[in-house]
Amino acid sequence: MNVIISINLVFYLIGIVVMLVAYMTLRDHSNPRRYTTALFWGLFGISFLCGDLMLATLGKSVTYKVTGVGVIVMAVLAGMNWLGKGSHVDADRPQRLAALSKLGNWIFLPALTIPVITVILTVVVKDAQMGSWYLLDQKNLTLTSLCIACLTALAVACRYTRSTPLQAVRESRRLVDAIGWALILPQMLAMLGGVFVAAKTGQSIQAIVNLFINPDSRFTLIVMYCGGMALFTMIMGNAFAAFPVMTAGIALPFLINQHHAHPAALVAIGMFSGYCGTLMTPMAANFNIVPAALLELEDKYLVIKTQIPTALLVLVCNILLIHYFVFP
Repeated sequence: MNVIISINLVFYLIGIVVMLVAYMTLRDHSNPRRYTTALFWGLFGISFLCGDLMLATLGKSVTYKVTGVGVIVMAVLAGMNWLGKGSHVDADRPQRLAALSKLGNWIFLPALTIPVITVILTVVVKDAQMGSWYLLDQKNLTLTSLCIACLTALAVACRYTRSTPLQAVRESRRLVDAIGWALILPQMLAMLGGVFVAAKTGQSIQAIVNLFINPDSRFTLIVMYCGGMALFTMIMGNAFAAFPVMTAGIALPFLINQHHAHPAALVAIGMFSGYCGTLMTPMAANFNIVPAALLELEDKYLVIKTQIPTALLVLVCNILLIHYFVFP
């Protein structure tokens, strides 16, 4: 399939931005660990920027091994606390505040542009073609649309603030310094879900359920599925990592094939149950630990403690929804 804007172009763009962040970090003498921090983000950026080149020159097997070594090095750098922060001087803050007062509510226009453009591209422009070439990558329609929407929002922001794309990269580095390694935790944990699928963890869970649970007890299976999604998400920090394991182990063989649950409704509520686990775990650092750090809360687990009652209540509601509305 011929595509004008492919997912590879999105990866290249991400790689360029991350490499710029690494370069700025390397030049920041106020960062006491600028070399190791730049190495961390450089390794992350290279995986996006040079993945296709490595596949073409080194082959699949060697590329996977090289990438794996890079991931291990990144884990060591983060685990040894070798990522530092630079000092970000906000010299033009008065000018920006003055510009903000003039813009008023128009300041929200770039942020609103992202969902609007994404929906338009995925719904209206999804089948657009130029001859035999599709405009958007049909296999990764949402991601390519989101990338175009973000670039459009950036252009709108630059237009209204009289700033430059390079300033956006500087602000990105400031956020990267504030969040640290937790920024890439969702991607790492999502990949962990793929590892569990390759290791056939779902089949192991299916065998355990067969051993200890009566397969005819539909309600028990529902509780196992929703509770398992929440628990696995708490362990791995990401519902996308838990989803293939619990769906292959419980939802597909028992609830769908045996009890004839509606597949789309079942897995949608099942994923929602995983999000309940996201609210209750420090492993979902970008949702629970990072906000506490940015807000400078004394108790870094305060966000989690506040969310637990809501998460448990929603989880119970999910179980009841599946039990009463998902089966014929």
